[in-house]
Amino acid sequence: FHALLKREWINRFKIFNYTHAYKLIFEYIETFYNTVRIHSHCGYLSPNEYEEQYLKNLETTVTSLAS
Repeated sequence: FHALLKREWINRFKIFNYTHAYKLIFEYIETFYNTVRIHSHCGYLSPNEYEEQYLKNLETTVTSLAS
């Protein structure tokens, strides 16, 4: 994870201080890594895509059970 963070994000910026580094890392984790980047435990989907697929499957299941 740390090598990935450094390669994909930190090396793009000149870091001025600890606060700046903290903000950059937080931004990477919360806006990209945890939501957009694919993860193997999600079947190689992004968490956003996985959640969308899960909700569609849930809706289909509920609809079929209600019929």
